[in-house]
Amino acid sequence: MLLVLAVQAALSLRLVRADTAFDDEAMALWAGHLEWAHWLHGTPIPAFPTFFSGAPVIYPPLGALADSAGGLPAARILSLLLMLGATALLWGTTRRLYGQRAALFAAALFAVLGPTLHLGAFATYDALRVVLIALSAWCVVRAGERGRGTGWMIAAGTALAIANAVAYSSVPFDLVVLALALLTAWPSGGGLAARRCATVLATVVVLLAAGVLVGGSAYIGGFERTTLAPAPGASPPLSVLAHTASWAGLLVAVAGCGVIISWASRSGWAQTCLLAVFTAAVVLGPLEQARQHGLASLDEHVGLGAWFGAIAAGYAVDRFIAAARAGRAQAVTCGACVVALVFPVTLGASQSWALATDWPNATSFIAVLRPLVAHGSGHLLVEDPSVARYYLPAGRQWQRWSSTRNIILPSGISTGGPASTSSVAGAGNVGVFSEFITRGYFSYVALNFADTTALDHRLADQLHGDPRYHTIGVVPYGTEVPPIGRGTYVIWRYEPKP
Repeated sequence: MLLVLAVQAALSLRLVRADTAFDDEAMALWAGHLEWAHWLHGTPIPAFPTFFSGAPVIYPPLGALADSAGGLPAARILSLLLMLGATALLWGTTRRLYGQRAALFAAALFAVLGPTLHLGAFATYDALRVVLIALSAWCVVRAGERGRGTGWMIAAGTALAIANAVAYSSVPFDLVVLALALLTAWPSGGGLAARRCATVLATVVVLLAAGVLVGGSAYIGGFERTTLAPAPGASPPLSVLAHTASWAGLLVAVAGCGVIISWASRSGWAQTCLLAVFTAAVVLGPLEQARQHGLASLDEHVGLGAWFGAIAAGYAVDRFIAAARAGRAQAVTCGACVVALVFPVTLGASQSWALATDWPNATSFIAVLRPLVAHGSGHLLVEDPSVARYYLPAGRQWQRWSSTRNIILPSGISTGGPASTSSVAGAGNVGVFSEFITRGYFSYVALNFADTTALDHRLADQLHGDPRYHTIGVVPYGTEVPPIGRGTYVIWRYEPKP
């Protein structure tokens, strides 16, 4: 098991410096620093709960502490420690359910998955929610088949409630943990199983209700906008499922074999159903994203579901080895399964590197923008400003920064947002943006024609036709994709005539 953790750590550590911060990483760490400034000094901050897909007072401050200690690499290493904890909890959970050999293979298969390795070098809330849900599942199994296990159920519900607060998208996995509580206790009677489920569910509901009362309506609005009504993507459902298959197809296949083995060996309907639930958990997030036509954050959802799928996969490998004749044949079969892990290790290593370098390197853009932002106090319109705000000291002056989704006024109030108030990812209102540009509100405008392409072209036409705005830089930013110009930031400076 220590060797498994060492391999996982080594493969994730090589990703820590693979690229500059991703937008989500930059947003989370930037928000965390502002939260600390608010708590310690009363500094005004944006209304993060209204547009964050998780409580901004949990992971962002933790990530910001690590970032303060050692920059982005330290924040990513924090995620690695959390993912190592998730692997250890997977080993402990599977060992109690199906034995040590199954636990070892379950942990190994999970540890070397591409999404697992990527989340171990990704400074967002994802690693924290994985380890919290893993802790919840471990507590349920730790209670055993007999006894009320009330304390363990309360602990499981507490971990689950915190995971739901950390990332709202983790809520569907509550059903998996509840199914685990039900099916592991069922052999001792339906009444005990029902009481355990009720205890977990009640704990989650009470804690989340208390959190909503403390946080207020802003959290409810943020949950509705980011989780219940997310902006639909443009990726075909088959593309979403194809990506899922490339990352976790092998795991799902092996886990499915575990379900078949359990059914064929008549191991009991409760165990077979539990293995089926574990297998289905792998595709729980991807199916929802396929419905939404979205690829964003798909690997994070696969990584969470894979934790459960690995339990069923470990069981399948264990039963395969046990089917061999005791003695030398069984030892050879076990050794062959260990050698076969070379393939998922190689595949996971290559996939995790692709995931960790799947966004543009921001070094050149930050180098160009740094002196412009530092030598002035004017307002800035930057498409996707998260990375720039994170890297630049002026990023803490958040009232200066507007995106192509909304404009920030000096008071900190937003305006010109998407026409639909239920969305936080739509392009801004072109009329409002045009008016602010005409007024000379922005000292600098930087557009990359990627996320809000139609709006960008409308604004670019206006900027090119206004003699007060001058193009001062065209910065390569990723791979150019004609004709939309993805991968190039064009920067304009406002120079009013005397």
